[in-house]
Amino acid sequence: MARRTTEHQTRVGPTSPSGRRAGPLDVDAMLADRRTGIIVCCGSGGVGKTTTSAALALRAAEQGRNVVVLTIDPARRLAQSMGIEALDNTPRPVTGVVPSSGGEAGRLDAMMLDMKRTFDEVVESQASPEKAQQILANPFYIALSSSFAGTQEYMAMEKLGQIHRDAKKTGTYDLIVVDTPPSRSALDFLDAPERLSSFLDGRFVRLMMAPARGPAKLMTAGFSLITNSLTKILGAQFLKDLQTFVTALDTVFGGFRQRAQQTYSLLQADGTAFLVVAAPEPDALREAAYFVERLSEDGMPLAGLIVNRASPAPESKLAAEEALAGARRLQGDGSGSVAAALLRLHADQVRLVERERELRDRFATAHPQVPTAVVPALPGDVHDLDGLRQIGDLLADSASAG
Repeated sequence: MARRTTEHQTRVGPTSPSGRRAGPLDVDAMLADRRTGIIVCCGSGGVGKTTTSAALALRAAEQGRNVVVLTIDPARRLAQSMGIEALDNTPRPVTGVVPSSGGEAGRLDAMMLDMKRTFDEVVESQASPEKAQQILANPFYIALSSSFAGTQEYMAMEKLGQIHRDAKKTGTYDLIVVDTPPSRSALDFLDAPERLSSFLDGRFVRLMMAPARGPAKLMTAGFSLITNSLTKILGAQFLKDLQTFVTALDTVFGGFRQRAQQTYSLLQADGTAFLVVAAPEPDALREAAYFVERLSEDGMPLAGLIVNRASPAPESKLAAEEALAGARRLQGDGSGSVAAALLRLHADQVRLVERERELRDRFATAHPQVPTAVVPALPGDVHDLDGLRQIGDLLADSASAG
């Protein structure tokens, strides 16, 4: 897959002159910029990526944009937080979107990738009804579309391309927010065109398609020997089903490779913004560093890092050492045991905040070009639109706080 030039990569993620760190991530500026048409949220599992995607989509809609949020994560949190009973491959309208700052609200739809249904849609759009039915009933197609390794990433690329093409044609949406699967596999869809090409161009696939692709002379003695051997081992019907499927793969899905490559180019375009989501923990920030480096290597436009669930700093400015010294004095004279316990809790909280800040500073030193937003932890889980609005407010406040 083609990489961007070094000259362009210096544009990825706003950089500060003289090697200084980038400023805070300005979420509202990103959402207000109508040139931003796709936001991709990626990160490891359990860092609040789905909630962040939903909060960004809601905030954009309430600022007047027409938004669809697509989750590839099979978790149901997105549907629950948006008041939708269930999500599927069809965009579902979210009710309760209200305008912010006295303007007009836009539109917000939500959907969850149905891997098999998306694969079926490709077949139905590329083949005649009779041919499509033959493919959909093929046992090899059923296995591939349901559970073949990498199919989810291929179909994620396909669905994003479908939504973008339809939005351009009909004007339905001006912003697509994509919530990717957890862990490093979230970036596997970047490799989808290349991996699909390798599969389609593989030796075995080309061998199985030989009879369909050329004249009878291709049925050489060597090929007949191979197919006869396979027939003895696997059975005639098995081999026939396999050849039927592979031939269909070549004729029907050849266009998918091209569309996937077009979507890859779309992800590299200036209208796309990647957000890496992490928690203030060593493992999560190591994963975030991997995402940042991989996106940079592939020439993807990185907008910034969002650090979720940061521990709130205590209101008191009392240092941890001072709090512990006070606790020891109170404990020593046998009085104020409750006050001593509170001082120790305060010291623990101060140290936790300092440790998290140290982790963020270490990340910023290694990746000074990446703007960052820090979202403090909430007392409870987000389960409705009000909770998503609160997350959106905190994301926006991070810019002013910086």
